[in-house]
Amino acid sequence: MDFSFTDEQNLLKDSVERFVQNDYGFEDRQKIVRTEQGYSADNWNTFAELGWLGVPFSEEDGGFGGQAVDMMLIMEQFGRGLIVEPYLATVILAGGALKIAGTAEQKAAYLPGIVDGSKQGALAYAEPQGRFNLADITTSASKDGDGYVLNGYKAVVLNGPAADFLVVSARTSGDQRDTDGVSLFIVDTAADGVSRRDYPTVDAFRASEVTLENVRVSADALLGGEGQGLAVLEQVIDEGIMAVGSEAVGCMEVLYKDTVEYCKTREQFGQPIGKFQVLQHRMVDMFMEHEQSKSLMFMAAMRMDEGYDDAAKKAISAFKVQVGKSGRFVGQNAVQLHGGMGMTDELNIGHYFKRLTIIDTLFGNVDYHLKRFGAH
Repeated sequence: MDFSFTDEQNLLKDSVERFVQNDYGFEDRQKIVRTEQGYSADNWNTFAELGWLGVPFSEEDGGFGGQAVDMMLIMEQFGRGLIVEPYLATVILAGGALKIAGTAEQKAAYLPGIVDGSKQGALAYAEPQGRFNLADITTSASKDGDGYVLNGYKAVVLNGPAADFLVVSARTSGDQRDTDGVSLFIVDTAADGVSRRDYPTVDAFRASEVTLENVRVSADALLGGEGQGLAVLEQVIDEGIMAVGSEAVGCMEVLYKDTVEYCKTREQFGQPIGKFQVLQHRMVDMFMEHEQSKSLMFMAAMRMDEGYDDAAKKAISAFKVQVGKSGRFVGQNAVQLHGGMGMTDELNIGHYFKRLTIIDTLFGNVDYHLKRFGAH
């Protein structure tokens, strides 16, 4: 397999890498997450100016026609910097749904705003009882004249506090877990009947619980065919897994490298602890877990670029399982080898571990994806 990148991909990777190194130090990040907004509007505008917000969208829609490998390169560097700006929620999830299923009019209404940084979105798909089953939906959308009326509740809507619009999954027909009858709707966050409870997440992002009470939307708010939203949702979530998995690979790289550096300087019994063979074995294992995850990241991205089929779904699940297991191993060992310091809020180690822990449960945990892998 050819793992070399094109000149454009190398330029993209270098530009994100430079931003993380020069403008997004750990101290900068900590200041940003303590603000009320929870992310930097200046950074978001920089992302727009550098073209990163337009990477996955086609050139006709004002983007750059990037593919899974391009998104992989961006998200891996974002993982190294622990970037908290809502790229996943706006560009990959909400933007992804529009990219896959939007009409020309819907794309024209929303995508230019996402690309230039003036519009943010969120995907409201998860419900408390649903676990990781995307079809387990109690939110309803009933016909009302030309439009629909939405009622229901959505949990953990990433970027809910800053979103201008939501892509909401609701049931237009069928029973609670039927695979048919799921529809997607674009809902303005300022619409009557939409209420939110905002909160910070464990890994310093922002999310909302969203309640929809008799929210009226017109017929052109329907995204894709009525009752055919599940296939779109599955593809969007798999693109989300590709993104957060790549982010996790970036997190793991920082954790194992920082741990190796620390073990070279921390002394015990008159010598650096990195000289102890048992700790050397641990650090080699951390390196191996990172490399295995990186290999599966390349495979999953290539499969996605070949076409979204069963082989791609299988590769995505394999990647998610590996990232879940490796992230836990690398994170736990990084914390342990740093001793008591690894538990402190002042050191970056614990923050990377928190992000890896959340990524493990986002969009399906290890057990869920092992079953899904076996089903394809």
